Formats: sequence, C-alpha cells, structure tokens
Amino acid sequence: MKLYTFKLRNYQSVAVEKVGLLFDLKALFQKHKTETGGSGTVFKNLLTLIRSGEEGLALTRKLHAFAEPAEGVSFPFGSVKILAPYRPGKILASGVNYNGHFTENPAAKVPKFPFFFSKIPSAIVGPGEPILLPKGVKQVDYEVEFAVIFGKTARKLTPDTAMDAVWGYSILHDVSARDIQFVDNQITFGKNYDTFAPFGPCVVTKDELPNPEKLALKCFVNGQALQDSGNWDWIHPLPDYVAYVTNMMTMEPGDVMTTGTPAGTGYFRDPQIFLQPGDVTACEIEGIGRLENQVKRDLRKMV
Repeated sequence: MKLYTFKLRNYQSVAVEKVGLLFDLKALFQKHKTETGGSGTVFKNLLTLIRSGEEGLALTRKLHAFAEPAEGVSFPFGSVKILAPYRPGKILASGVNYNGHFTENPAAKVPKFPFFFSKIPSAIVGPGEPILLPKGVKQVDYEVEFAVIFGKTARKLTPDTAMDAVWGYSILHDVSARDIQFVDNQITFGKNYDTFAPFGPCVVTKDELPNPEKLALKCFVNGQALQDSGNWDWIHPLPDYVAYVTNMMTMEPGDVMTTGTPAGTGYFRDPQIFLQPGDVTACEIEGIGRLENQVKRDLRKMV
C-alpha cells in the first residue's frame, strides 16, 4: 500500500492510494468501523499509524479493501496538497554506499563498515515545498536516496532478523551544501540547512516492494536525469545496513535510515553542477514515486 499525508483547506489526514485516488483513512474508518473493528485513533497521523504496528497495518488493509470512490472519502491527487509523510524522530543518512558514487569520488575509500551521519528532522519538507538556498552558500548539491522506515523498536539485530523491523520505504532528497560540508568535514552543518531534506511523496509498505535491492533511482534537475542508476549497485546489502545501525543505537518506530546515493552528483561532475534559484528537482524511485521541489533563495527574515 502507498500511504500519504494530505491537506484539504484546514483538514489534514492520512490517505491510502487505490485506483488512482486518495482515500481518507479517517473517513473510511467512520464509514466501515462496524465491519472492521479496531480503533480510529491509529489514523491520527502517519507516525501514529506506523507506531501502532500490526494492528494499524491490518486495519488499513481492511479499509483498503472496502475503499470505493465516494464524496468526502476519496479525492483526486490534484484536489489536495500532499505533505511530507511525517516528521521522523531520527534520520540516519548513509555516506558512500554505491560503487558508482565511490568511483566518481577520487578521495573516497571503500567503507569497511556502513558510514552514517544525521539529517535533522527540522530540515524535512514535503513535495512541492521549496528547497531554500542559504545566503552565501554556492555549492548546493542534489542526492536521491532510498529511505527505510522502521516499524518496531530495534536493538542489536542480525542480518537474518533485520528486515522484520522494517515497516516501509520512501524517498529522501539529501540536499547538501558542499562548500560547507567539505570545509573541516562539517557534514552535520552542510547537510542540515532548513529544507535540505525533502521527504515523500508517500510511504510504501514493505510488502509492496518485496525486492527492495532491485529498484531504479533517478534524480532530475530541470528535466535532465543527472543521476540514473539502481540500488543493485549498493556496496552493503540492506539487511547488513539495518542490522549495523541497530547495533550502534536503538531505532524506534518511524525512525528513518537512508542508503546512500548513486553516481552523478553535481560536485563530482566536470564541469560541476549546483542548484540555482528557479531549478526544479525531481527524485524518482521505482515503486515509490516522484518527489519534486523547486529551488529558491532563502529570503526569510530572522525571528
């Protein structure tokens, strides 16, 4: 199933996609609560649904089966605003994990173990929201990333048990200020300006993508595919990645882990390409969707 967070005027809810429409889970539950049982509180927001575990998934599947187009229940995509799915508690983003990205970076070394840094939840924005270029920063780069959503409290897993902790998948655009990141290795600051983590457009449940290591990834800038590869090029397989993270720290339901970016980033091109005001980025991952954002200057006032 594909799950979205949407807004219609002052109303915000979680929806499941079916037959090209969005079905409001709160409205579906009210219409079918007698047949489904369960509690409608699991649909308070998408993070609550994820934290509800198997109960929430089972109830969502029942409602998905009942979903039929009806006024106040189903909506065309163009009639609502799609938001970021939710704001995660933790976001661990991966460094070099694609052979192609390693090859294009002359300073990179093949990592013996997975490498991670933090993306800050305040950097999250949704589809259609602008990526804001900070004043004085000139080398803002694009990076499409496959994101893993944890559905259970996970600690000290093995590769054999790791995938049991996965709830679903999404897209995270790891926007990066290279002229900050590569000065004194300031990864945290270079990766976490406001709006530097577009997220979405949806979360796809794990069962929808049974082969998550065989998906095509692309990143377009102004319609040109500058990254075009697939996660079959990963250095470390997904179960190893999930297990490694959980042996470093406890991962909780709704936490996000990304898995690196393929070759084609702007910094390592000749000539280099960096995001400019007016550019439109679009990150696509097979089976998930398209995450599109326009680039603008950050003209916000200090508060």
